[in-house]
Formats: sequence, C-alpha cells, structure tokens
Amino acid sequence: MTDEELRTVERIRREQGESPYLRWQSTRTLATVTVALLGVVVASDLFAILAGSRFAGLLKEGADSSWYGSTGALESAESLYFAVGVVQFAAMVAAGIPFLMWFHRSRLNAETFDAASQRMRPGWAIGGWFVPVVNLWFPKKIANDIWDASTPPGPDGAVRERLPGGLLNCWWLLWLLTWASGRFASRRYADAQTFEELGSAVSSYLFADGVDLLAAVLAILVVRRITAMQHALQEHRVALAATPV
Repeated sequence: MTDEELRTVERIRREQGESPYLRWQSTRTLATVTVALLGVVVASDLFAILAGSRFAGLLKEGADSSWYGSTGALESAESLYFAVGVVQFAAMVAAGIPFLMWFHRSRLNAETFDAASQRMRPGWAIGGWFVPVVNLWFPKKIANDIWDASTPPGPDGAVRERLPGGLLNCWWLLWLLTWASGRFASRRYADAQTFEELGSAVSSYLFADGVDLLAAVLAILVVRRITAMQHALQEHRVALAATPV
C-alpha cells in the first residue's frame, strides 16, 4: 500500500468511525509481561536440565551392578526432578496466557494495517493453538500474516517488501521439535523398567528441555520484533494521517 493509499484509508476511518474491536492498540504492556514470563520459562528449563543431569548420573551409576550408592539420594533426585517438571508446566501456563493475548491483539492490529493479507479469522489466533492437528501449522500461518502486514517502512519512509522471516521459521521449528521430543520422552519414561531405560528416558527429557529453552528464547525475540514492527508502522501511519493531502 502506497503512502497516498494509507492517507486515504486513515481519512475514511476517521470519517466513518472504526469498530473498537479493530482499532489499533498498543501491545507493549502485553509484550513486556510475556517476555518476562518467557524468561521464567527459560530459567525453569535451565533448572530442569541441571536437576535432570544429576538424576541421569545417579541412574547411570545404578545401572552398574557394582554400585552401592544410597537409594535415598536417587529418590531425592527423582523427587526434585518431578518438582521441577511441575514448575516448568506452571511457568509455561503462566507465560502462555499473556502470549495468547498478545498474539490475538497483534493479529487484530495486523488487520488494521492490511486486512486483505490476513488469511485466518482473528479467533484462530487463540483457538488455533488448541485444535488438534491444525495446531501444527495454523498459528504459524497467522504469525506469517501478522509479520507481513506489520512490515514497517524503510528509513526514507517508503513502503518496502516483506522482511525475511527466518526468525519466525526457526522459532516454529523449535516449538514443534519441543512438542515432539517431549511426547517421545514421556512415552520412554512411562515404559522404562530398568535403571538403564530410565536413564535413557531422562536423557530424552534433557534434550526436550534444551530445545524448549531455545524455543522460549526465540519466542522472546519474536514478541519483541513484531511489537517493535507494529509500533513503527503505526507511528508512520499516524504521521501520514496528520500530513495534509
């Protein structure tokens, strides 16, 4: 959309009024809360890796027939690891709530920028995460549309092409890998019968925790980047609307 078209759209919206539902709103507060809680997710993943490594080490010793270590130490390590898992889950839920609110609001903002480029209805920005099967690609599809519509102008004020979406792609791939590796580790742990099998299952969990940590870090970058893009574009629109035609 050219600067002239943007001015026309803003003028029509001012004259006709605009639904509060589709009015642009700042997402900075939601982004700040989301980033802070995703930081807690990163910390809980790191704690889980440390606790899991200790637990896996004791299990490895237990698999050795010549081991005479304390079963109390093993039980303590297992209890700690499960407790950390509860903390991880709580941190994920706590971060997920503001993230979904931010994602939905960002989708609505994207519609005020370029409604034609939004392929999914706003409700899918939340529902798409919970519907089986489609949750493997619907949220990423919506994120791509948000990214496209939120591309800010260049330094000279000219409208530019879509920014590279490598950050989005890496974040989504890690998110899918976290989901798949977590399910795989859970099945291995449930089926484990020996110290060796338990140790292998915990190692699988350690891999999943490491991937989740990286996915959370990239999620922080995605939230910050899209928020900055939308605010830069909105500032440009406001400036254009204030400029006499």
